[in-house]
Amino acid sequence: MTKNPNHLIHSTSPYLRQHAYNPVEWHPWGEEALQKAKNEDKPMIISIGYSACHWCHVMERESFENEEIARVMNDNFVCIKVDREERPDVDQLYMEAVQTMGINGGWPLNVFAMPDQRPFYGGTYFQPRQWMHMLNSIAEAFGSKRSELEDSANAFANALMVTDTEKYGLAAHDFVIDEAALRRMVQAFKPRFDGKEGGLAKAPKFPIRRFGVFYLRPIRSSTIRRFAITSCSPFTRWLMVAFTTK
Repeated sequence: MTKNPNHLIHSTSPYLRQHAYNPVEWHPWGEEALQKAKNEDKPMIISIGYSACHWCHVMERESFENEEIARVMNDNFVCIKVDREERPDVDQLYMEAVQTMGINGGWPLNVFAMPDQRPFYGGTYFQPRQWMHMLNSIAEAFGSKRSELEDSANAFANALMVTDTEKYGLAAHDFVIDEAALRRMVQAFKPRFDGKEGGLAKAPKFPIRRFGVFYLRPIRSSTIRRFAITSCSPFTRWLMVAFTTK
């Protein structure tokens, strides 16, 4: 029997589409899913991973493809899948939240949050029995001990609002990112370019979207062109060289 796809079926991310036929009613990160959590007053599960992540696929096979586990997730939570390579901003926010909780970060990153996105608990890989126990415990707590979850969410939200300058006692200075500053940034990364294998030197060589966007800036730099030639797909390589030679 053909399974019905969930809300990830039209995603541009290959990683998200891999989860499109899970029995879990996954949603991509976006206004529709976030509003659904508020409207239904349900806690959120924000599960973050990427295509090359071994334990992401293990947890999918063990838990997210399990009909019984999926039923508990669908009945009690709004479930959101995030590709960390597509949304590094979301990944960074919730990774920092989990680390603030005193839990080692990693992927898959599974975060429980209030309907307004404030995280109150999280972790990485869970075995199926652990995951099911976690789901039932949090669903019960959301109904009977919600004030305690609210307190936790508020505490972590306040911790995340502290800026780096406040956290590390740094002085904030006004500065302008002009052409010269951009060139200095390129030069700072130049020693890390891998001219043989592509990308940045040393493993893991996961593609980092923000670097690609940065190097698409129209800067006439032979350094950028060499990085583009060794690091990217033919089409992206053409785009980068075209932008940097105009």
